[in-house]
Amino acid sequence: MAPYDRLRIDGSTQSLETGTWWYAAVAGEAADSFSTRVRKRMRRACLGAVLLFAVVYAGLVLTATGQRWENAVLAGRLTDGTLAAAHEANHSLQHIAVYSLAVALLVLTAIGMLRRRYGLTVVALGTVGLSLVLTEALKRYVLFRPDLVDAPPHLLPNSFPSGHTTIAMSVMFGLALVVPHRARGLAVGLCGLWAAAVGAYTVAAGWHRPSDTIGADLLVLAVVCGLVAVLARRGRVGPARRRPLPPRTLLVLVPLALTAVCGLGIGIVLLVDSMFVLQPTDPDLPRLAYQAGHALAAGASAAATLLLLALLRHVDLDANPTSYRLTGTLVTEPTGPFPTEADHEIS
Repeated sequence: MAPYDRLRIDGSTQSLETGTWWYAAVAGEAADSFSTRVRKRMRRACLGAVLLFAVVYAGLVLTATGQRWENAVLAGRLTDGTLAAAHEANHSLQHIAVYSLAVALLVLTAIGMLRRRYGLTVVALGTVGLSLVLTEALKRYVLFRPDLVDAPPHLLPNSFPSGHTTIAMSVMFGLALVVPHRARGLAVGLCGLWAAAVGAYTVAAGWHRPSDTIGADLLVLAVVCGLVAVLARRGRVGPARRRPLPPRTLLVLVPLALTAVCGLGIGIVLLVDSMFVLQPTDPDLPRLAYQAGHALAAGASAAATLLLLALLRHVDLDANPTSYRLTGTLVTEPTGPFPTEADHEIS
């Protein structure tokens, strides 16, 4: 007898009615259920993001080599005179403030309320709020920046992780939770391009180091994966039918993928060159370091966005179990966390 079957009086088994709280609770424990696979995937992604967060902090903040490189990034941004990059960056960052955050929260709330997805609305707002609280707490009280290279005073204050990038990424990830599954790729792709630009602009303006933006990306990714894992544990996720991506979605996801691949690829090459190949006195070091940091900041934000979309592929977050009712009808086509059709399997 399967763990989600109930023994009847005549000794046979009757499938539980799909969409009930009992069905969802059992589905959250069954090893082969859709909810369990989603939960495990999200927990692993959350743990991986936390580990990468620690690696970035240890490698770029707690080592002399990392601090020298990021100081060179801040020095090298002064060499970027194309289109008055720093001036434009400061103008863009002025819009990422308290009032814009309030507008973003109102938009997330309005979308969730109009769709009557009250639980998802709370989770989306929780993603933004928890990410910001963790960012400020870690920056102010936990993750300090020791002076390992005798840097000038204006380079000593800690800024890991970036609050501006946290706002942009958490709003984008919150949007991924409240929009319908069919519109997720388009909405998150557009917002992901904006978030990647914010990450790059913070470096161009000298407000943050590359590690700050990468750390913020990973922190918000860990938060949203953890919250989706909780939803899966409660049986509130379901399989979505596989459909080819519409052209309008591809027009957004392709540039986002190019940003991620080119940003990370070029950034890593320049990072190795500027950190380990060039001498500290080389005049080209600041310029190459800045280009590496700028590329890495944009590429990491785009990559985090694509990773979340991949983790939520074929996952519908609109499942909403109802109260349990025992019926005499045998369920032959389950639509809950135990799909039978191959195209409902999570991949």
